[in-house]
Amino acid sequence: MSARSTLRALPTLLRIGVSEAVAYRAEMFVWVLSTTMPLIMMALWTAVAREAPVGPYGSQDFVRYFLAAFVVRQMTGAWAAWMINYEVRQGTLAMRLLRPISPLWGYAAENIGAMPMRLFVVVPVALFAVSTVGWRSVPQTAWGWAFFLVSLFGGWLITFLVNVAIGTLSLYMESSTKLMDVWLALFFVCSGYLYPVDLFPPLWRKILDWLPFRYQIGLPVELMTNAHDFGAALGLLGRQWLWVGLMLAISLGLWNRGLKRFAAFGG
Repeated sequence: MSARSTLRALPTLLRIGVSEAVAYRAEMFVWVLSTTMPLIMMALWTAVAREAPVGPYGSQDFVRYFLAAFVVRQMTGAWAAWMINYEVRQGTLAMRLLRPISPLWGYAAENIGAMPMRLFVVVPVALFAVSTVGWRSVPQTAWGWAFFLVSLFGGWLITFLVNVAIGTLSLYMESSTKLMDVWLALFFVCSGYLYPVDLFPPLWRKILDWLPFRYQIGLPVELMTNAHDFGAALGLLGRQWLWVGLMLAISLGLWNRGLKRFAAFGG
């Protein structure tokens, strides 16, 4: 299918994605409940910081950080790995392959289609953050907003492409969901989801700067809470989008090779 035809099909795919999100809004509510760990960590870290600051973070800083982490987590979530695993096992991936558009566009549209519903959760939390700990809970400059939105999209792309890469491994093995569990464990520890990356020892911070996890959650949160000046933010964005390009190459390579091995089974 040509690029022009794909672009024409995307609005329809997105409408279908939004419709599915509305139809399965109870499932979305369960997803929101399953991603409230930043709120739990906020309670823990603010209790610790009441006695004395933890690194550069006081109690209000932790409130600002973890409310931002909750917002970013909602807007960068993806679940393509589980969808691909399920459809490969059931053989229904074959039906997607009969359509005149790559299944990857369909997975992406279904993931993006849920975002308008998530905004109903995200916007009140962002407003609560501003009213509780001030306007530094959101970017203070035009470039700050631009960088934050670019990093948010980049964080979602890395998450989605990792899901595609790991999900596609189910074309090579019986199931790749265990690999996704390993990735999620590393993500929780290394991304800034459970605690800010700059609380790690210096050597670990340098290592995390070159791993993808920080760029899924930590960087958008840092930009949302004004943690970097223009030069530092631009450099970190560059690293994030290097990971986007790398994960795009890996996921497409695995997908194209995997489809040659695909044989539908199940029912």
